[in-house]
Amino acid sequence: MVRRPALHDRVVKGILDTAAIVLTERGETVSMAEIAEAAGVGRATLYRYFPNREALLQGLARAAFDELGARITEAELDAVPVREGVARLTRGFVTAGSKYAAIVQTGKKHLGEIEVEELDERITQPVRALLARGVADGTLRDDVPIDIQFEMFRGLLEKALQLVMRGQAGIEPASAAVVALFLDGTTKGAASPA
Repeated sequence: MVRRPALHDRVVKGILDTAAIVLTERGETVSMAEIAEAAGVGRATLYRYFPNREALLQGLARAAFDELGARITEAELDAVPVREGVARLTRGFVTAGSKYAAIVQTGKKHLGEIEVEELDERITQPVRALLARGVADGTLRDDVPIDIQFEMFRGLLEKALQLVMRGQAGIEPASAAVVALFLDGTTKGAASPA
C-alpha cells in the first residue's frame, strides 16, 4: 500500500511534465491522445488521472504554481542582499514560467483550485517583503510606492517570459535584463547585468 501513492505521484508527474512540453511545442490544439502517447501511457491511464482536458490544464497550473512556490522558498530571500534576492526571484519566475509556457499563455483561467490566499502567501507576499526590505535598506527607491514597484517588476517578468517563449532570448539573458532594468533602469551609466 505504501508504494501506491509514490507510483501515483510518479505517473502524474510524468504526464504533467510531458504535457507541459507537448502543449508548449504544439499548442493548445494538441489532443489528449497525443499527450498520452507522448507520455508513454494509454488514453485510459491518462483519463484515470485527468478525466478531461480542463483537469489536465488545472493539474499543469497547480504544478507550475507549486514549482514557482518552491523556487521562491529555495531562493532564501531573507538571507541574501536585496539585489541578489531580485536576481534569484527573476531566474525562478522565468525558469518555472518557461517550463509551463502553455499555462502561462492561457493566463489565469486554469488556476481553478488555487486560492487567492495561497497565491498571496506563497508568491505575492515574499516578493513584496523583498521589495519593502529594499526600500528600507536604501537598495530600492523610496519615492515609488511598493505597489507600483511590484507591478513594474511583474510586468518585466511577464515580458521576459514572452521573449523566452518566443525563442528571442534564453532564460539567463532574459533574467539578467529584468534584473538590470528593474534595479538600474535604462540610463547609460547604469551597471551592466550580472
